[in-house]
Amino acid sequence: MRYYIADCHFWHGNLNQRMDMRGFADVEQMNAHMIEQWNKKVRKNDEVVILGDFSFGKGEETNRILEQLNGQLYLIRGNHDDRYLTDRAFHKDRFGWIKDYDKMRDNNRGVVLSHYPIICYDGQYRRDAKGDPKCYMLYGHVHNTYDEVLVNRFVNETRDAKRMAFGYVEEKSIPCQMINCFCMFSDYMPLSLDEWIEVDNARRERMNRSAEGASQNS
Repeated sequence: MRYYIADCHFWHGNLNQRMDMRGFADVEQMNAHMIEQWNKKVRKNDEVVILGDFSFGKGEETNRILEQLNGQLYLIRGNHDDRYLTDRAFHKDRFGWIKDYDKMRDNNRGVVLSHYPIICYDGQYRRDAKGDPKCYMLYGHVHNTYDEVLVNRFVNETRDAKRMAFGYVEEKSIPCQMINCFCMFSDYMPLSLDEWIEVDNARRERMNRSAEGASQNS
């Protein structure tokens, strides 16, 4: 099984009181909870693609976390990962590979992998014979901040747009499947592509209901 997750930020204690407001008593409690959640889901031979900002710790600190995590791990480099990657004490061989960007196949679907959201990603317009999206863009970086609000606005507007597509006789909407794999959206568990699709759809439904309610009350 292959799983994905973004922005764990092991050792980043300030996120308990700032930005994410994770609410753990201290960084040790946060790390322990994330390790527990990870290992509830991931088995030894499972693959986990980490979409950046895995750890805010130094080399030895990050080594200690990696020693406790199940799975075969792969890293898409985020803006904070050089903090440990450039430390000579860090054991890079724990990752099968380290890349800034990648594309792969997951159950006959394309997956674009980047720490940063890519609004015009490769395969954005593609559908299969049933009309389902053929490609998904998985990202992190923006956590659950206003930047994520802006990304969601783009996704909604793009999905509402229609244009003529090759092989169709009428205008079609654009799939635009951008999924933020932020660890807090999955209670710190790596998830499969299908699970992330389900989480993303449920989150968008909640946001749409909230927006409709706000519009009716205004």
